[in-house]
Amino acid sequence: MAEDKNTQHGEHEPEDLNVLMLRRREELEQLIKLGINPYPYEYARDSFSKDIIDQFKDDAPKRTVAIAGRIMSIRRMGKASFCHIQDMRGRMQIYLRRDDIGTAYDSFKLMDIGDIIGVKGFVFRTKMGEVSIHASELTLLSKSLRPLPIAKEKVDEQGNKTVYDPLSDKELRYRQRYLDLAVNPDVRNVFLKRAKMISAIRKFLDERGYLEVETPVLQPVYGGASARPFVTHHNALDMKLYMRIADELYLKRLIVGGYDGVYEISKDFRNEGMDRTHNPEFTMMELYVAYHDYKWMMNTVEELISSVAIAINGTAIAKLGDSEINFTPPWKRITMLMQ
Repeated sequence: MAEDKNTQHGEHEPEDLNVLMLRRREELEQLIKLGINPYPYEYARDSFSKDIIDQFKDDAPKRTVAIAGRIMSIRRMGKASFCHIQDMRGRMQIYLRRDDIGTAYDSFKLMDIGDIIGVKGFVFRTKMGEVSIHASELTLLSKSLRPLPIAKEKVDEQGNKTVYDPLSDKELRYRQRYLDLAVNPDVRNVFLKRAKMISAIRKFLDERGYLEVETPVLQPVYGGASARPFVTHHNALDMKLYMRIADELYLKRLIVGGYDGVYEISKDFRNEGMDRTHNPEFTMMELYVAYHDYKWMMNTVEELISSVAIAINGTAIAKLGDSEINFTPPWKRITMLMQ
């Protein structure tokens, strides 16, 4: 009986595998024949790329580290090779030599850009001046069966970086955000800064004694803003409910209940139009405080945004294209007159 081409490389493999995908599956089979588990459960990592580079000193004692990341470039040179791996905090060059890692060097020949590996070794500086890891152990952590659209980078003597053939297809980037994150470090940095921003907002408010709360997402009466809600049905109660469009009403009830200051960083939902800058599902922060007026709130917003900018970038000045925005208080204030 002829073998079904749908199950030749796994039950759910697509029929239209290209040459690169087929080669990677052949490499996977060879790795398994060598007794290598291509998808182990864990790896004892103890360091990250940026920390290793920042802490390295040429006159310091030799330091052994264990790092894990995705292969982003490979240079094979017979009995020795170089590769760069990328972890959450940056990239690290790895030097691999057959005399040091033995048969693992043969398995490295079956690895590609996109594979995730673990490396243990000592930190050193190459003749070209790049802080690197001289590998003593190599572990395959995940074999990639699909090639990555890796952009080529070139850095001149002044440190200026030029990127060739970047992943710039917006449709592909937005629909496959994980791919965008894997190959575009600048995009990944935006995600990290967003997380730091939310953490800095929370720290600012917590230090001033305001209470972070959670209020209902499903509400019998939506309000606090003018917007069309998403509607759902609660089967157990046999009643219509709405996904919140704002947090305002519940936060105000907490002020009525006796709290002097409450805030919430939450997901809200508005069933209206959408475009590149308008998502029906979005994150919002609302703060309500007793015994203060709008002037106090204006001062607080200035302090909040300034402190967040410093926490993320180390300065209150942010660059936007060729322009600079200085968030240092006080800001210019314009009176609004009701006609």
